[in-house]
Order: sequence, then structure tokens, then C-alpha cells
Amino acid sequence: MEIAEPQGLPAIGKWMLTGQGLPSDWLGETYQGKVLREPINIIIIDEAAISREDAIARLLAAAAQAGYPVRLGHSTGYQAIIERQLYSQLPKGWDDAFSNEVFELSNDHGRIFGPHRLEQSYLFTGAFSRERVDPFRWPGHRYASFNQARDNFAQRLDRDTVYKTAGTVQLDNDLPDDPKLTTGDHDGRAIVLRASR
Repeated sequence: MEIAEPQGLPAIGKWMLTGQGLPSDWLGETYQGKVLREPINIIIIDEAAISREDAIARLLAAAAQAGYPVRLGHSTGYQAIIERQLYSQLPKGWDDAFSNEVFELSNDHGRIFGPHRLEQSYLFTGAFSRERVDPFRWPGHRYASFNQARDNFAQRLDRDTVYKTAGTVQLDNDLPDDPKLTTGDHDGRAIVLRASR
């Protein structure tokens, strides 16, 4: 099952997808001998936005305020499913992601998808990961953590913006027993951030 149905929320795709609609594999990186699969680990609900464009503008501004501006140097073209619809990634630049450091340094970075219109609010999902950069090894950018990046992004938004942590939801998108695939340290949960009216 590639779709989670958390109570009180629309159906959420479990994975960040490539432009071809396949679950993203962290550019083919292996972790402990298994192929990495990139989970959705952030859900953002904006109850104050007055339009889709407003929801996007508010989120871009909040991410920058929280120390996650749009930065170049990352792979792009990803998408995700919300309520059976495909949404392309934010930010939209040809090599951009939200990141708390330049790509030449170890960083937490991610892409956000949506927004999906709920009754009186807008919902985004996100996939965040930490990469460890070592210029003396190949590949120079290596997977380090999903949970660390998820937690840092959520904590920074909660501390510095109107988006406040509102708990977690179980998406069942960890793969503890799969013989070929892994989600690293991901625990199957997404942190929910909510901007209230």
C-alpha cells in the first residue's frame, strides 16, 4: 500500500516520487547494503492562507525565516501524492531545495509538495533528509538521517514562525523488514505543523 490514510487528513502518498512517478531512491545511494527510499515525513496545514498562491508565499517566507531558504545544488523534479493527486515540488528552481546550509557543507534539506485545498485550509507534505558532505570521498554527498532533518525543520518552524508543531501522524512508511529497501532511521511518522487563523 503506497498511500496512507491518517485519521482527519486526506490520503497521503508515503514516498517522495521521481518525475517518472517512482519512489525516490536518494539518487541510488545504498545504506547498510539496501537501496534508500525517501519517505514523506512532514505535513503542513495552513488555516490562515486565503488562496493557493498565498499559502505558497507564506510557506516560502516562513521557511526562509526559519533558516531554510531556497538554495541551489540539489536534485529536483520530484512530486508527491495528496488525495490521489500528484503535486510537483516546491521550490521550483532547476536545482533548488529548502536547505539550512549551502550544498558544499553537511545540511538538512527537503522538498515540499502541494498545497492541497481542504475545506478552509491548505495542506502540504514534505520530504526532508540530512546529507553528510565529505569532499574527500565519493560520492561526496551521502545520506545521514531522515529523522534529524525532519525534527530540525519542524523545530525551527515552530520556534521562528507561525507554523507550530501539532503532533505526529503514523504514515507507516518505514521499511524495517524489507530485504532490499530501507528508510534508514525513519520511524514511519510525519510531524504535523499547523498555522492557525
